[in-house]
Amino acid sequence: MSAPTNTNPARGMRDFLPIEVRKREYVIEIIKEVYESYGFEPLETPAVENLETLTGKYGEEGNQLIYKILKRGEKLEQSASEKELSDLALRYDLTVPLARVVANHKNDLPRFFKRYQIQPVWRADRPARGRYR
Repeated sequence: MSAPTNTNPARGMRDFLPIEVRKREYVIEIIKEVYESYGFEPLETPAVENLETLTGKYGEEGNQLIYKILKRGEKLEQSASEKELSDLALRYDLTVPLARVVANHKNDLPRFFKRYQIQPVWRADRPARGRYR
């Protein structure tokens, strides 16, 4: 007989049941209303960024926070070095993507761009006791 399958989430992760999701969404909706009442605009950026956009922005410490996305299929087989294995990464904060958006859309945004952004980030660090990834 085989060992039972572990059905727990990965270490540092957790599930959010419907009641918890509804409570969080309720609070987030109130936060959004307050931001918008003061003239802030919503902004969303992709979870995946070009690796070169994220590296070097916070020094070596910031580079250690990055979850790199490995190339797939033929591109992976064609990669000659470890440096070429990855060209994409998950964002570890919302500041660098904001800077990228402003640089790319400076003519489309107001001079004083008041934005709010409520999105997940992924950090490749070890969470302290009692904290989640």
